[in-house]
Amino acid sequence: MPPDETAGPLLAVVTTGGTIASTRDGHGVSTPSLGAVELLAGLTPGVRVRTVEALRADSSSLALADAARVREVVAAALADPAVSGAVVLHGTDSMEETAYLIDLHHDDERPVVLTGAQRTADDPEPDGPANVAAAARVALAAASRGRGVLVAFGGRVHPAAGLTKRHTTDLDAFSSPVPPLPRTGALAWTEAPWPRVDVVAASPGGDGVLLDAARGAGARGVVLQALGSGNTTSAVVGAVRRCTAEGVAVVVTTRVPEGPVSTGYGGGGGGHDLAAAGAVASGRLRSGQARVLLASLLRTGAGAERVREEFHRRGGGAAPH
Repeated sequence: MPPDETAGPLLAVVTTGGTIASTRDGHGVSTPSLGAVELLAGLTPGVRVRTVEALRADSSSLALADAARVREVVAAALADPAVSGAVVLHGTDSMEETAYLIDLHHDDERPVVLTGAQRTADDPEPDGPANVAAAARVALAAASRGRGVLVAFGGRVHPAAGLTKRHTTDLDAFSSPVPPLPRTGALAWTEAPWPRVDVVAASPGGDGVLLDAARGAGARGVVLQALGSGNTTSAVVGAVRRCTAEGVAVVVTTRVPEGPVSTGYGGGGGGHDLAAAGAVASGRLRSGQARVLLASLLRTGAGAERVREEFHRRGGGAAPH
């Protein structure tokens, strides 16, 4: 039977595909195949549900324009004042990016809650139904109002800002920083095209070839996933300097799971040298969400100083020198 829309609070549910909507074929290959009716079969009775399918895809394939499509569908659903909250069913591979993109532009008190699954819907012990039920409860809870975009997954509730997928298969798949990152007001939405923003991972002793390649490919921004607290080599610093000299924004994050980026190390390739070359520290944002914030800012025409200010505000600031 279709979801009930006749009694109780009204919940908007946006589906996008992902593992939660996937089943396995005879070769064990999973693909998104289920719609909202199947995914919401176990939802608590008494909740009115209004569904819309934004996408049906693996989340690893989603470009920023696709994540923006999800945000637009959510915003359209919340245009109805009768809707109490929204749940987005999403793949886990890029849940942190889509959740953060929505959160950056979310200026409504009503909750938006993302969830998904680690196991396919036809698994003998699927985790999707419990996650959907939990997300619905969070989206309809009075205590969730004003908290922005949340992720309900594996028995925990996380703020979108700072979220990272911490494990490839655990049912409790996500983590978020403590203390939480600040929410400092919604960014203005624009219909401008999404700029190219690349993520480049540094390695010990690395050169600047990949940064130069991103610049040559037309990137307007680069997120540099550095080592330690945000350190690399003098060759990479030289490539950063070439990027910023041509107006390509560079944001430095780290491959380390927790902790802020520091601008205190020198030696030719440290965080201090990267900052001197024009790079911006990401604070406690990791590469996926740093890319979303940088692309969102560049899309509105933000210059170097605005980029620096927003990362300082939203990333929780850099570590002390």
